[in-house]
Amino acid sequence: MAPVTLDGVPAHSLARRWGVPQAAVFRTITSCLDVVHELGAAGAPHGATVVALEQTAGRGRDGRTWRSPQGGAWLALLLRPPRADVGALSIRTGLVVADAVDELLGLPRTRLKWPNDVLLDDRKLGGVLCEGRWQGDALQWLALGVGVNACNAIPAELAPRAIALHELLPDLRPVDLLDRLVPGLAAVVAGGTVLTEAECQAFAERDWLRGRELRRPAAGRGAGIRPDGALLVESGATTIAVLDGHVELA
Repeated sequence: MAPVTLDGVPAHSLARRWGVPQAAVFRTITSCLDVVHELGAAGAPHGATVVALEQTAGRGRDGRTWRSPQGGAWLALLLRPPRADVGALSIRTGLVVADAVDELLGLPRTRLKWPNDVLLDDRKLGGVLCEGRWQGDALQWLALGVGVNACNAIPAELAPRAIALHELLPDLRPVDLLDRLVPGLAAVVAGGTVLTEAECQAFAERDWLRGRELRRPAAGRGAGIRPDGALLVESGATTIAVLDGHVELA
């Protein structure tokens, strides 16, 4: 059987062009995150990357299913940071995804919705999910998953709230996006456990929740983020910081 490739590019060539120690491409798997956890347990190096043409059990936050048919950009990376900084890491990853998409589009059009959604024209384009594995209090590794609707079809019932990038870029291939995305993802842990002033400003320029009235994770008006990735919500004279939670608009 011929090896699985990504748009005709074999895994060993992808690893070289992305600057990661190893890459694997699967035709169909449950989830890239599952494979990355297996690699982590087997001692694979930081930056090992897994790409799937299709996921049968892709997942998002809070146990939600992430539909992952062929044509999308479905991937996960093995990260071995000295400590877990999931809040800042998720924001930083979203910025990398947004920059990669905007580079393809040729203009700043992508927005970010705390904590992990990437939006285009007010519709969901992609998402980020980070899962850690510990031994006692010691972090062993992080699995950083990213899913982007690239060239996959969007079901009619989801079209009002989801978008695929090929709607704006008909000639796009998933590898065109991943070539811009993976090198930045492998470096997200280098930024440390808090966001820099520049990263906070970059998020503020893309912040979809800022100024919107929220019901959850706290009642009030979205007011940006802290450097640790916490959402700030203005409630009367008080500003609440929320490190984790599900967003509902009021």
